[in-house]
Amino acid sequence: MILGCHVNFGSRQLLGSVKQALSYGANTFMFYTGAPQNTIRKALDDQLTTEAQILMKNNNIDINKVICHAPYIINLANKENLDSWHFSINFLKQEIKRVSLLGVKYIVVHPGNYLKQDLMVALDNIAQALNAILDNSFDVMILLETMAGKGTECGKNMGEIKTIIDKVQYKDKIGVCLDTCHLNDSGVDIALFDYYLDEFDKYIGIDKIKCLHLNDSKNSLASHKDRHANIGYGTIGFNNLINCLYNPRLENIPKILETPYIDEFAPYKYEIDMLKTKTFNPNLETDVKN
Repeated sequence: MILGCHVNFGSRQLLGSVKQALSYGANTFMFYTGAPQNTIRKALDDQLTTEAQILMKNNNIDINKVICHAPYIINLANKENLDSWHFSINFLKQEIKRVSLLGVKYIVVHPGNYLKQDLMVALDNIAQALNAILDNSFDVMILLETMAGKGTECGKNMGEIKTIIDKVQYKDKIGVCLDTCHLNDSGVDIALFDYYLDEFDKYIGIDKIKCLHLNDSKNSLASHKDRHANIGYGTIGFNNLINCLYNPRLENIPKILETPYIDEFAPYKYEIDMLKTKTFNPNLETDVKN
């Protein structure tokens, strides 16, 4: 089982990320190369990167299963402001180069928001942007994340994801990241996850799924709200998430927790333990705070 969580990428960069993941009992992790809300980035420290790669190897963390996440402010869907659209393209190109220098193979991207434009035009905009971005020599794959459908989000269903992928020229550099909270909030019943995978395999191909964000949801089915809950403490439920985690068709892909902190404390060590033992912890809040 390849199970980890979101970790920080601070002053110690990738080395700090690895150490944090190990402290949670994780064997993979996901990080942003800077703040997710802006494009401010510090130069990579090659020495820290080398130390991180050695530490991963010594602790059986496969760097090929580590995930980077692009910042939220990237919007490939809307071309009303061409300067902003080109800025998103160019910044994502820079992020891919940074990820490649770290030795990481995957970067998750939110497809974007269509705002006042037509949805189908927006999906075409995303594909155009991806074709411009993926025309490179870097061994990095962009993973389109399935979205909850909040506001004017693109990628809220299988049809929208398929429409984008079908228009992408570089098929070997495009994949999908499923998010259980987003799926639930978009209208997918996680209790019927195997049926969803059947449909996904039929229309897109299950081989395109390269990452699973494992989150419970604070919202009801098809609420289109996108509010994550701790594992077993939301409307999806512990057993349904266990079934996703241990689904044999997704055995070889990384599963990443993005569950909320409890007060200022990360819950990941305790949630990972729950998931490994398949035993729900009704005292999660108390344990995390102590």
